[in-house]
Order: sequence, then C-alpha cells, then structure tokens
Amino acid sequence: MTAASWRCVHGIDPAALRPARIQAHHATQWLARAARAYIPALPHDAHTNLGWEDALGALVTHPFPDGARLGLRIADLTLVLLDSSGHKGSFALDGRCDADARAWLGQHARARGFDPQALDAELPYPLPAPAIAGGGATTAGALAEPLGELAIWFSNAHGALAAARQWLATRKIDAAPVRCWPHHFDLDTLVTLAPGRTTGIGFEPGDDYYDEPYFYVSLYPAPDAASLPPLPAIGHWHRKNFTAAIAPARRIVPATDQGVEVAAFLQAAFAAAIAALR
Repeated sequence: MTAASWRCVHGIDPAALRPARIQAHHATQWLARAARAYIPALPHDAHTNLGWEDALGALVTHPFPDGARLGLRIADLTLVLLDSSGHKGSFALDGRCDADARAWLGQHARARGFDPQALDAELPYPLPAPAIAGGGATTAGALAEPLGELAIWFSNAHGALAAARQWLATRKIDAAPVRCWPHHFDLDTLVTLAPGRTTGIGFEPGDDYYDEPYFYVSLYPAPDAASLPPLPAIGHWHRKNFTAAIAPARRIVPATDQGVEVAAFLQAAFAAAIAALR
C-alpha cells in the first residue's frame, strides 16, 4: 500500500465537524434520489452507490441513461450535473432549502425527458436527525472549514482504499470497487474470504459509534475476541454490535506520517481478518 497522495489532516472540533458531516450526508441523498429514480436497478441497490472523483472533490453517481451524472462537491455542498459532453451545471446548496434543490433538479430531469416526480419517492432507510432545524437553509458557508476538512478525509480515504484494493489484487484477492453507500455515507470495498465470510475495508466520516472520521476493517461473522491480535498503535478492536478494527481520527491526526500509518493499519487489520475468517 502507498500513502504518496495522502494530504495531512488536522483536528477539527467534533462540535463543528458533526453538523458539516450531517449536512453533507443529507445533501448526498439528492444523488441517491436521482439514482433511484433514473438509473436501472441493480441487486443490493448497487445502482445508488457513488464514486469519488478527486478532480471535482465530489461524490458522483453512476451514469444515467443519457450518460449524465450527478455529483456533490463536499467542500462547499454544491450539486454538479455532468453531461456526456463534459458540460457542467451546478447548484450551490448554501443558503438554499430542500425545495430549492428539488426545483433545480426537477427542472433538469424534465429537460432530459425524465419524470421529476420520481425524485419524490421516499428513501427506504432512515437518516441521522437533520442538522438544520425545521428543514431550513443549508449553511455550507458557515461550515467552510469543517467541510473542507471532510473533503480531504474523503480524498485520502479513496486513495488509501484504492491502494489497499491494488495491494489485494497483487495477492490474487478480489475486492469490489471502492464506492460510497448513501445510507451509511461510508466508502468501502468488500472482500469475500470464504462462503459467508466477508471483510469490509472502509472509511466512515463519523456515526453514532464514533463522532469523528475513522477507517475500519470489519469481520463477519464475528470471531472469538480472544483470537484477535494486537493492532498498530492508531487502531483498536471494536466489539459492540459489530467486530471491526478501527483507526479513529483522534489517533491518526497526531501520527508522524498519517498516510503510512493508515496503510500499515489496513494491511495489519486485513491480515487479522484472513487469519480469523479463513
């Protein structure tokens, strides 16, 4: 694994990062809604998962039938419509409410021959409680610093997970493409080690378990805790409700070489997963 493209991350107060993360999570649902409405369905909702495009600093959908894609630039919460010719249309969510975003997206859907009302279907999963009271306007401008840091975390995570996937390929281990799942808002790749035995190698920008960004290597089914080996200093074993190696931001930020230590953590945790599950 290589950490050559890693950009140094700094500590952001969780009180500031939390609303930025939650607003970004909710904004990402416009991509999920559009994917559900206009992209042919795939098993396990795979048509709704998202890629990361580093040049845009954005999460981006699979192509729609006309070749267009919809993205969300994380650093300023701007929706970006990319058509097949490379043209970009954008809609900044800062200061706008859901009705404004729906109107913009619906207008573009209608212009492309899609039914705008398909965007209004209920999502099949719950989301974190909104960070904006009463469905008010997005406050991306006031959250510029934590949103910028969140974008760096996503960029670093995509690079680290792509490198991990390449490292696995050299060992003839297949791993799914690195994608973001809009329900959990995490980036990950899944590896099947044996029938019914899987490990997810991923990044979560924060959730109910850890109110901060973290990398993880999950193990399913959960092995005997006593069989799990020690991890590198930035990591620990999580055992409540799921079993995973976790490297949280509070341990990554002070690391001497953040990218190198994250790569070493992912490699050590995956080796532990192989030993426990194969």
